[in-house]
Amino acid sequence: MITQTTSHSRAPKWRTILAMATASAALLAVTTSCSPSSAPAATSSATDVPPVAVDSAAVKLLPPGIASSGVLRVAIPTNEPPTQYYEDGTQTMTGINPDIARLIGATLGLKVEIDVANFDSIIPGMAAGRYDMTVSSMTPTTERMQVLDFVDYLQIGSSLAVAQNNPLALKVTTLCGHKVGLLTGSYQLTENIPTYDAACVSAGQPTIETSEFQDTRQAISALTSGRIDAVFADSPIVSYAALQNPSIAVADTIDVTPVAAGVTKNPQLVTAVSAALASLITSDAYRQVLNKYGLGDGAITDARVNFAQG
Repeated sequence: MITQTTSHSRAPKWRTILAMATASAALLAVTTSCSPSSAPAATSSATDVPPVAVDSAAVKLLPPGIASSGVLRVAIPTNEPPTQYYEDGTQTMTGINPDIARLIGATLGLKVEIDVANFDSIIPGMAAGRYDMTVSSMTPTTERMQVLDFVDYLQIGSSLAVAQNNPLALKVTTLCGHKVGLLTGSYQLTENIPTYDAACVSAGQPTIETSEFQDTRQAISALTSGRIDAVFADSPIVSYAALQNPSIAVADTIDVTPVAAGVTKNPQLVTAVSAALASLITSDAYRQVLNKYGLGDGAITDARVNFAQG
């Protein structure tokens, strides 16, 4: 099931998110352990996801509410190939993130329900109890860990898209005074750009002119029309856009580090998801899904829990 949700507001301040999390304490309260009598059969909401065995030990770690419902509610961002996008002519989400979510669900014997939401609305939505998990190429940071727990599942970088032949000779460290497009709420916007801006000020140069977009494709459109000088976003999305559009190129890639599945603050759920991912990343299904989207080099060997990147 795919439920379309939309949000056109800027990413809320962290104190607002934390207040929402506090208000939702009843929804996120820790429950007592209750193991199902037997592991349900593996399920998936997409027929092209490789089969994966149910991990009965991980299933026993699930919170009773999720175990009894048999459903894992997963928030996925808007349409951005190859990480998440709609299959041609359908409302079925595919891509590396939905497929990893489905594999996690199958490993836990759960049906995965994908809810599509703007990236910056996902954490508030999880704080409000609307979703159990997000698989959205989210970088685990100390600020985000105040609201969510994280389990690594893939390694990717951040890339800079520019006009073909890079006429402005841009790199991520030479953006002072230039117009740069970024995804609202992204790690590049909230963590990288402030650092680069500080370096610009120290060097006596103008700060970076940022333009925020809810969809990286909109940022790429702004780049190709000459309204901005570059787009700074997740490397798979930027690389895919460059392959599809001969007028742009990838000028620079940095910070190849793990991204993580975010789960609500429930010790039982993060323990179950971490156990499922520890099992999953050793499977053929995991490798097959990564290779399907050209991200085989992004495989991880350790499903770390709450390992902050910034």
